[in-house]
Amino acid sequence: MEWQGPGILIASRPHGEHAAILEVLTPGHGRHAGILRGGQSRRMSPVLQPGNLLALHWRARLEGHMGSFTAELERDRAALLMNDRMTLAGLSAVTGLLAYALPERLNLPGFYERTTALLDVMPLTPAWTLAYLQWELALLEALGYGLELDRCAVRGTNEELCFVSPRTGRAVSRQAAGDWADRLLPLPDCLKGQGPAPDGEIAQALSTTGHFLKKHVTPQWSGRPFPASRERLVALLGRDHSGAASAR
Repeated sequence: MEWQGPGILIASRPHGEHAAILEVLTPGHGRHAGILRGGQSRRMSPVLQPGNLLALHWRARLEGHMGSFTAELERDRAALLMNDRMTLAGLSAVTGLLAYALPERLNLPGFYERTTALLDVMPLTPAWTLAYLQWELALLEALGYGLELDRCAVRGTNEELCFVSPRTGRAVSRQAAGDWADRLLPLPDCLKGQGPAPDGEIAQALSTTGHFLKKHVTPQWSGRPFPASRERLVALLGRDHSGAASAR
């Protein structure tokens, strides 16, 4: 059993004295793990950085085995993203959620390409934070928990949509919310696909998507907690917004 192709490195951890276990996101095989001989060597250290694009060859005696990789660096994304605290936080949130949420070897059509597009845009513009929010929505959709934000769940209208039901993931209008408004999740404009948006608004939107990620998505490795890297990104977005507001 074998395949060859590109993969985004999600994580690498030591295995034995010299090898490493890689987790990668691939276009045809989903999240995939395998052993890389010599993965702890000094030569491989700059290659095995989260976010890097690798040229991979995976081989195993049986399909159900973990198997082994050979890997070469195809694109050094980590070097571009690790020089800025915000893009580094974004990269860590992406790889942390991929490792937490994606079932192993389940191919989600189009999601590899969506992730590639996000990582490629991150060093180019500060507006990548809005793209990250859309990526989280796409992740929920790919896993079968997409939110319905185009019309009110109660009245069926698309006017003054301000809230999201924490139970159903459907939009609720201001009028329909009534006395229940303080029990609902926020629905800022950026969550409805309207942009650009300040970091504080994106942080608010991520509090809503985070609710559903925690509610519906179970860790794919037993005992793995919800990624702290994702929480750090949300906190950083909110903190930067507060600091900017104070300065004004």
